[in-house]
Amino acid sequence: MKYSTAVSSSRSKSRKAHFSAHSEARRKLMSANLSKELQARHGVRSMPIRKDDEVVITRGVYKTREGKVTACFRKKFRVHVERITREKVNGTSVPVGIPASSLTITKLKMDKDRKAALERKNRNKDGSGERSGDDAAMSNVD
Repeated sequence: MKYSTAVSSSRSKSRKAHFSAHSEARRKLMSANLSKELQARHGVRSMPIRKDDEVVITRGVYKTREGKVTACFRKKFRVHVERITREKVNGTSVPVGIPASSLTITKLKMDKDRKAALERKNRNKDGSGERSGDDAAMSNVD
């Protein structure tokens, strides 16, 4: 059931918005889940993936393989991971593009912007744990 009248539920409009998204929007679309330890430590479920993050592949032919992200191609919605390559017919090896949704981040490359993003997204903060009176009253209703 559609809840918001401001958002279309049309498949074609959703696909158009996805594939014609600009680079900054694609960064957010190319997010990957954090590992259970990182989720517990930072209180964040997922983060946009970036170069030099360490990841484990969770779906597909290369499942359970680990490596460092060597490149993120926003235009193709693909990520290249270290040591995940295939041989071409002429013998050269090329990196295999893996969708960001098929990855789990095991180690984040930290810098000041990433730290700030984790602080902003943290769900276990003192302030966000409080509920207003209306929310607490409505939690019993069913």
